[in-house]
This record gives sequence, structure tokens and C-alpha cells, in this order.
Amino acid sequence: MAHRILSLAAAMVLAPLALTPIAPAQNVTQQDLLKPLGESWYSHSGDYTARRYSSLTAVNRLTVKNLTPAWTAKMTQGENPVALTGYSRVRPGSNTGGESPTGFNSSGGSIKATMLEVDGILYASMPDNVWAVDARSGETLWHYYWKARGGTHIASRGVGLWHDYLFFETPDNYLVSLDAKTGKERWHREIAKVEGGYFSTPAPMIVKDHVLAGTGNDIDAPAFLKSYDPETGDLQWTFYVTPQKEGDPGLDTWKSLDAARHGGGNIWMPGAYDPQTNLYITGTGNPTPSWQTGQRGDGDNLYTCSLVALDVDTGKLKWYFSTSPHDTHDYDSSQVPVLVDGIFNGRPRKMALTASRNGYFFVVDRITGEHLLTSKYGQTTNWAEGLTPHGGPKTNPEKDAAIGGTLISPNSGGTVNWQPPAYSPQTGLLYQYAADTFSMAYLTDPDPRGSMGLGGKDELSIGTNGSYLIGIDYKTGKARWRHKLYTQGFGGGGLLATAGGLVFSGDGAGNLAAFDAATGKALWGARIGNVSNPPQTYMLDGKQYILAAVGDTLYSFLLY
Repeated sequence: MAHRILSLAAAMVLAPLALTPIAPAQNVTQQDLLKPLGESWYSHSGDYTARRYSSLTAVNRLTVKNLTPAWTAKMTQGENPVALTGYSRVRPGSNTGGESPTGFNSSGGSIKATMLEVDGILYASMPDNVWAVDARSGETLWHYYWKARGGTHIASRGVGLWHDYLFFETPDNYLVSLDAKTGKERWHREIAKVEGGYFSTPAPMIVKDHVLAGTGNDIDAPAFLKSYDPETGDLQWTFYVTPQKEGDPGLDTWKSLDAARHGGGNIWMPGAYDPQTNLYITGTGNPTPSWQTGQRGDGDNLYTCSLVALDVDTGKLKWYFSTSPHDTHDYDSSQVPVLVDGIFNGRPRKMALTASRNGYFFVVDRITGEHLLTSKYGQTTNWAEGLTPHGGPKTNPEKDAAIGGTLISPNSGGTVNWQPPAYSPQTGLLYQYAADTFSMAYLTDPDPRGSMGLGGKDELSIGTNGSYLIGIDYKTGKARWRHKLYTQGFGGGGLLATAGGLVFSGDGAGNLAAFDAATGKALWGARIGNVSNPPQTYMLDGKQYILAAVGDTLYSFLLY
């Protein structure tokens, strides 16, 4: 059956406004955050497992062809923006905060955030901006603008919600808490110095009475995850990715203490939480300098490019698994891990899965960190030679940067980058993008201009063999299916799987698309533009909505 494509003109048609009154945000508790993803979307990945798997079934393989535009909403950025919707029944509240008298010109850009949906209200974000939006109509209810002192305005991955408090990170590294009903600021705390080169993009994760916040950038500086009290904003604990003093575990994997102290490894994406073990499992970034390794030595440079499991109450490291030991290509390991319970090699296991930027897929025991499986899902990945005794890919020195250039795959952008995966327990498949990219890696004199601190302008991207949406069987590590995407990069901003047997994603050709979760067959599409965030779903008034963003605009769909 040919899949149906809706035109952009059709997608811009607005459905009649719902007359249901707007309800205030509900009091989100830890019990709400522990629920599997269903009618509401409480946290960044939908629930703590990070599967992005919704139990909703109204939209399914048979009905998806009937999805119709419900509403669109353009998110207007900056101080005191005027609502563009002439039909609005409410005058949006406007709130301003920040540490700069003038703010930072952050207009433009795309919504890369995952929205939260609670009690009929969506919470959306872009750098410096947060909105509350009526989930039935797309009307803006309130807007908050942060006047930043600087920082790289590359993305905001989303917000966190605890009770009636909202939390988000700013590009100049502040954790800000808002009243979720009004958008008025409660407090803000500095996570890191913007003058030190840090910038922040993650969505804060709320676990029990902890607000977890990390930062980004490739700078020769310490990387960390911090925990804050959601009521007061007081700092509770700090986990440093690399050793910071003599005697710290992992120091023997660095050339010197000074190299370790400046070794990078920023935590710039949210993780997953296992309430049974009280472990927060998250990925760490690349070591620095990334390409030129003389300063950091020949060791594994722990705990960069790793999955780390932290006691959420103390920040203490319980286990780690290195996905790119001694990374020499800026591959990092920041992809969101997915927690799965299932059978592996004939016995029940509690696992963490990750399809890494380096082109390899990993399965580990999430209680102990024991390595269970490593497979290569990038079809052209060539930078490694075999595996280490611990199961990580072993760097091939012949694929390191050279004066004359070295052909590597994938390029530093990765087989996948930040885009969150999805997992369906119906199929046992992890869904992810796979871009078979190539670049030439050069050994050049360090020149930080335009290089984000990577140690020089030492990479030239030279193309791709193709980009795909794939379904990986976690038991074998092999792709059960591949759907070719019409792009040289990634199909969109992430994936959504549903109990209706569907996977939603951008297709790289300007469509929001639905695929059969079992086979990868395209079933439906709406030509709204290149999807910039992970698609989502929620249910209100017995109706299942599908939501996605293109640029600065939200698009919502319903069955009619």
C-alpha cells in the first residue's frame, strides 16, 4: 500500500478550536515520573527507561493513514514576543530573567527539544526561551525569556518538571527554575562559567529530589554532572568525569594528573534511571584534545567516552563501560542509553543498550556493568581493529589523523549524533539512525579558531554511502531491517515507537513519517519540512495526538 503524503499547505490548515478549559499543570510526583510512557509525557524520554515507547494504540498501522493536521504553532523568541495567532483566547504571560542587561541575539534556530505534556499543557524550549502551550489548540499560555551573557546557542534539549516547578538550562550555563503555572522565575544557579568556554544544552533530569544538570563543549577543562535541590537550588553533589586529584580511580589511564584534570568528557545529553538499583546511567563525552593525543597519553582516558552508572543520591560511580577507549576521533558516548528487561543468551537480564556515535552497538548488564555484546552497525565503520578485553572497540593507530590525511568512517559527526533512539518491546528492536559517512583526518598545527577546542581544523568531510533508519535486534546486534533515507545526514531529530506497531521519524526528505516497526515499511507521511526534534505522542479527551517540530514551529496531528 502506498504511503500517504500530506502537502505543506494541508498541514497549515488549523482545526477548529477546542472549547475545553485550560487546566493548570498538575502536581508531578516521583510516582508520576516512574510511570511507563502513556497518555502524558512527564520527562525527557517519556519515562526513566528512555525507550520512547508509548503504550497508546489509537494511531496504529491501520489508522495512521487517517492522521490529519490538528494545529500549528510558531514559537516567537526574544523579550516580550507578540503571539502570532490571531485566534488566541488568552493574552500570553511574558516573563524575563537572566544575568545580562541586554541578552543575546538568539533568534532563528530550530526546536530540538523534547516537549513535556502534562494535564493538557505542553512545555517547549529553545535556547534562552521556554513556553507553556495549550496541547489542544497550540495557543501560547506564557513565555519566559532568559537574557544570556553569551554561550553557544546550538540547542535546548528540553525541560524538567517536578511538582509545579519547571527546570531548564541556559546557553550561559545557568539552571533556572520557573513556576510551571505562570512562567515566573523561582531561582537560578550557575552550573559553570561561560567565560571558561562551557555552554549548556541538556534537558535537566529529575530523579527523586535531585535535579541533574550537565554541560557541553570540547574544551580542555573538567567535565561534570551536578545535582541540585529542586526546592532551594542548593548544590547536592558533583561527579567529575575525569580524575581530579592523586589517588582518584582511572588516573593511570592518563599521561598525567594535569592532563586528566583538563581531559573533557562533558555530559551533554540526559540519561536513564533504574529505580531498582537507584542508578542514573548516562553517557560521557570525548576526551580533549580530541584528535591530537600526545598530551593525554595512550591509555583509555577514563571515564570519557563511557557509560557511567551513578548512585543518584551521592553521585558515586558504581560501574562504567568504555565504548571508545582512547577516543581519537571525537566520537564520545553521549547518546541516550535505553534500559531493557529481556532474555539474553537464554537467561533473563536487565540491560542497558546504546547505539554509539562511533558506529558500534553495545549491550551491558545495567546492574553490574558487565559487557554482553558489541556489534558494528555502521556498514562502513573502519576506525577500529577488533575489541579490547573489556569489549570496547580497539583503536587502529593507522586510522589516526596523519599529515597527509587518513580516510575514516564515520566522520566526527558520527553514525548517529545526539538524536535519541527508541525501543519497542513488541519487536525487541532498538530504532536508530545510521549514516555511513566518511572524512579525511589531518594532523595539523593546533588552531582553535572555529574548531570548538578540538585541537585544530583537522577534518574534511567527504561524503556518505547512505543514511538509514534501522531496527537493531539487541539479542544479536544485527539490523533486522534498514530503510534508506533521502539525506546525507540523519532523518530527523530522533525516534518514537508506539504500541500501535509504528515508528515515527523524519525521513530526510521534508516529511514527518510513520514506519512499520516490524519491517521498516513507510506507511504515512506529512510534508511539513525537515523534522528537527524527536516526534512525540500524548492523549487528551480520548484522542491521540502526534507532535513534531520543524524549525521554530510545532505541528500537531489527530485522527479525524
